[in-house]
Amino acid sequence: MSDNLTEFTGLKVMVIDDSKTIRRSAESLLQKAGCEVITADNGFEALPMISGQHPDILFIDIMMPRLDGYQTCALVKNNPKYRDIPIIMLSSKDGLFDRAKGKVVGAEQYLTKPFTRDDLLGAIRTHLLNKNKDG
Repeated sequence: MSDNLTEFTGLKVMVIDDSKTIRRSAESLLQKAGCEVITADNGFEALPMISGQHPDILFIDIMMPRLDGYQTCALVKNNPKYRDIPIIMLSSKDGLFDRAKGKVVGAEQYLTKPFTRDDLLGAIRTHLLNKNKDG
């Protein structure tokens, strides 16, 4: 029995995006599903937060100032303490090159903006809930 309100309770989700609108919309959708949400407006700001809060999953925008999504993803994946955190890249571009580059830096999935509630929750379900059932 998985009623949608409790399915995601206790999950710590981080959204890194330089757009306040995107951060707010993702935060609102995820909180309604029971997630604890942490937000940052760029990778540079996010790294110490990841280290302090250790989120269960990361949604990272690709186009950001200072440290872009690919660099942020690579830094997280290159750190043995955090490499198991699933990373979902967010982009307004839906190009093959971007998807391929996301895979190269270790991202688990690629979502195109604007995303829906189902996109976000589906990604969490795929990378966190299924993983927990297997292990």
